[in-house]
Amino acid sequence: MTTLVWFRTDLRVHDNPALWHAAQRKDDVLGVVFVSEKQWRRHGLGPRKIQLIKNRMYALADELKALNIPLLIVNAPTFAECNLSLQRACVQMNISRVNFNIEYEVNERHRDIEFARWCRENQIEVNKFHDQCLLPPGSVVTQQGGPFRVFTPFKKAWLQQANVVMQPPLPAPAKRNAADARTLETLARVQSQMLKQGPLPEQEDDPLWSVAEADAHDKLECFISERALDYKDDRDHPLREGTSRLSFELSLGILSQRQCLHAAQQENKGFLAGGFPGIDCWISELIWREFYRHLLVAFPDLCKHKAFKPETEAVPWRHDEDDFLAWCEGRTGYPIVDAAMRQLVQQGWMHNRLRMITAMFLTKHLLIDWRKGEAFFNHWLVDADLASNNGGWQWSASTGADGAPYFRIFNPTSQSEKFDASAEFIAQMVPELAVLAPKDRHAPDNLQRARCRYPLPVVNHQYGRARALEAFKLSQAQTLTEGDA
Repeated sequence: MTTLVWFRTDLRVHDNPALWHAAQRKDDVLGVVFVSEKQWRRHGLGPRKIQLIKNRMYALADELKALNIPLLIVNAPTFAECNLSLQRACVQMNISRVNFNIEYEVNERHRDIEFARWCRENQIEVNKFHDQCLLPPGSVVTQQGGPFRVFTPFKKAWLQQANVVMQPPLPAPAKRNAADARTLETLARVQSQMLKQGPLPEQEDDPLWSVAEADAHDKLECFISERALDYKDDRDHPLREGTSRLSFELSLGILSQRQCLHAAQQENKGFLAGGFPGIDCWISELIWREFYRHLLVAFPDLCKHKAFKPETEAVPWRHDEDDFLAWCEGRTGYPIVDAAMRQLVQQGWMHNRLRMITAMFLTKHLLIDWRKGEAFFNHWLVDADLASNNGGWQWSASTGADGAPYFRIFNPTSQSEKFDASAEFIAQMVPELAVLAPKDRHAPDNLQRARCRYPLPVVNHQYGRARALEAFKLSQAQTLTEGDA
């Protein structure tokens, strides 16, 4: 008998429930992963993230090979073709059961429902495991039994449950006996047939982003042992190595949520809260990540480009392509915004404080629909992740799950002076301003801008702020009027 492990956004051998439970049986174990590039593009992923996914698949194949577990890498452009390929493989390989870790997005859930239905009809056992969240969506609810809509009470309830169920991460499976000649022959035949669906992609190493699981473990250990204690103080300063930068590894599943939480808890005197302030703060950020996944399941319209707060659909967003393009290209005339946007395009990553500044600038100062910014980030980020990206953008736009009112609007210049006081980050990412004195880089005057060939601001801060407040106020009034009609 053979158990097939279907890898998705869980591309690792350590702490992988689907793989671990498959390996505990005496059955043969086979892995499969799909290159679904057409589907990924439909979901807005950009070329860099797509290439890194492919690179990680090849690295996973090598890591599994060391455990004598073969991995089929299959070209199936869409989720529908994934299911057809998987069904053929199950028949050809005489698969008795399939293990996979659950994905929570709407399209992925529909794909899995269809496949599970086919398996039932063909007497193939399906085993599903929760992997992306320590506590499965739907398990952390209010006293009335509904989903939490605000983070702070969610976190309090989450901590109460997590302290009870928290367990160490699962190890990698033990090395298995090598597959026999007949199994290898069948596997080669299936792989050959699947190659007819299209050639497998090439590897293209990215100098900034390693896809090795061992490197991810080292990166986590380095952060926990060297920087986590200072996380609360350092995390908002883009020039400091204050954050973990593990969002990339989490988005591909090279690391698990449990691995990060467990490592932090161990360094935090055994606590998930109430230990060192820096580690407590980082754990809180991991809980935010989980909160957004719970919301995705409780409110599936979030996967369909809908605002979490329905009344904000009435906000009269501006459709100014020139302003939007200036934001995309890092030439808004606000140095911290432009530095952040250039970091995004160059590195495929942006510091979290800068994500809030740039998102709030687009949605409040320019009054441009958050969905356009969310899509731009999704295209460029190597850590692109629907739940976190959508949650962050809607938080910044005041359309999402947040207890604060809509009139929270960051002043980008004040943010720059506070979190990049020396303006060194600005000098690095906007080099034309490096010739200015540090204090002048935050908001150059017109003469300095002309000398540096740096653009004037696309909008005055006070004007943009007032315009946003009026737009949100009008949308609320309109919603109330419609509700009374």
